[in-house]
Amino acid sequence: MQIQAVTIEDYISKIPEERQESFKKLFDTINDNLPKGFEENTSYGMIGWAVPLTTYPAGYHCTPGTALPFINLASQKNFIALYHMGLYSRPELLDWFVTEYPKHSKKKLDMGKSCVRFKKTEDIPFELIAELSTKMTVDDWINIYESNYKK
Repeated sequence: MQIQAVTIEDYISKIPEERQESFKKLFDTINDNLPKGFEENTSYGMIGWAVPLTTYPAGYHCTPGTALPFINLASQKNFIALYHMGLYSRPELLDWFVTEYPKHSKKKLDMGKSCVRFKKTEDIPFELIAELSTKMTVDDWINIYESNYKK
């Protein structure tokens, strides 16, 4: 399920009403804790943060001419999804997150490669997501991206 929206406010307004408050809080939690340099955007039917072309002109190799994606949030049919490319690309960050998660939530971690799914809004570990958001700078992400993904 992709939500077509031009702005973040437009995206949030199209989320089911019972999720809007928690989704906005999750957005604010990430936005307030990310290191400087990431830029908010809407892309791929989600909202998120990327390294802007003004900082990294090479952009995203999969979609030339676009900013380098880092974190995205999506409201799917049955859950809220947090996509964090650092979890996907840095094993030590993933290990940290998996170890910390049970300290912040009674629910089992529901996760794919870079996707953390929250089926119930009351189960979102906001403090853990805040800490996760601080763990990678723009320069860190560019270096990881260039060494692992850019061909």
